[in-house]
Amino acid sequence: MHADLERIIALQRLDSAASDAQRRLAEEPERQKALEARLETARQHVTAAKAQLTDNQTARRALEKDVAVHQGRLSKFRDQLMAVKTNQEYQAMQKEIEFAQGGVKEIEDKVLELMLEADELTAALKRAEAELASETKAVDADRRAMAGEIATLTASVERITAERADLVRVIDPQVLAIFELVARGRRGIAVAEARDGICTICHVRLRPQVFNNIRRNDSIIQCDSCQRILYFVPAAAPATSDSISHSAQ
Repeated sequence: MHADLERIIALQRLDSAASDAQRRLAEEPERQKALEARLETARQHVTAAKAQLTDNQTARRALEKDVAVHQGRLSKFRDQLMAVKTNQEYQAMQKEIEFAQGGVKEIEDKVLELMLEADELTAALKRAEAELASETKAVDADRRAMAGEIATLTASVERITAERADLVRVIDPQVLAIFELVARGRRGIAVAEARDGICTICHVRLRPQVFNNIRRNDSIIQCDSCQRILYFVPAAAPATSDSISHSAQ
């Protein structure tokens, strides 16, 4: 294979690997935001559950105060009942007592409903807190994994940069100029395999003579359509009977 063709194929692999690593590094802030969003959702569930439980307790205390007020009225009515002098006054006071007792019963029923609801809300709060603890643990693990990945990617970019610099120094300047010009115009992909008479990236059919020349891999040939530098990967040679017998041994 032409030495510079082999070098720019290697250069393309380095550039593609670096581009992929840099893309992953650029995604890191959004990935961090996504992790924080997961935590924030779990926190909001806990906050909402606490607020519901607090509202329940506030409503229950208010009703319990109302019960105390009604019971005070009942006590007053019973005291007044002992002082009535006519049957008409007695009946009127009895109605007041019955009305107050009904009010107390109604409020006590509401208090009981709130007590039962409080049990459910307490259980919901415990579940939300458990989910928050679990999500916090999972997010912490994801952050540690991400930190390790970032360190690996950063080291990879540094290694690729050094390898690229060494490789660029030995490539013919004209060939390198073609490579970089095409890469800028083709989203970083300046080299493509030619297979079955077709450029595998732009999928345009090559002229037969051009494809025959590419198959030799002894010169720098560009695709007429996308301008990428083309190379050919020969088919693997079939195993001979000698090699099969040696492998069997």
